[in-house]
Amino acid sequence: MIYEYKVVPAPTKGQKARGVKGAEGKFANALEAKMNELAADGWEFIRTETLPSEERSGLTSTATKYRSVMVFRRPRADDPSAFQPKELEHPKAAELPAPSAATSTSAKQDEPPLKSDEEVTPDRAVDSLTQETANEDGADVTDISEALKKRAETTDQS
Repeated sequence: MIYEYKVVPAPTKGQKARGVKGAEGKFANALEAKMNELAADGWEFIRTETLPSEERSGLTSTATKYRSVMVFRRPRADDPSAFQPKELEHPKAAELPAPSAATSTSAKQDEPPLKSDEEVTPDRAVDSLTQETANEDGADVTDISEALKKRAETTDQS
């Protein structure tokens, strides 16, 4: 996986908050706020570092000061390995009961079985749902949404 990094100065002053007391608590609150702010943008905290920094002191001299920085990383947007597809699932699919053996066998008798290289098409699915619904309550349903509504009504009643 390829990452991009972000380095930000660590807070030097504490941040007030309700219920936070003392200089240490305020400082910890400032660190927490900074980390949560960057985490909301997808940045993962890695570590803090204290590094030397040469700075001008006066007109001709320099002085070395130590600065604390926070290092964050996140996967690069153009990295194909960062792509993680998620399987979508109907929220009530787990709640639906399994079709009864009588219904599934009667529907399968009316329709030829699928061959190993044959796909289930939307028309075939509508026909299957129509057959099952017609077998259940004798109604003639021609639209898949109507078939699904009928199926939901029958499962809710039982």
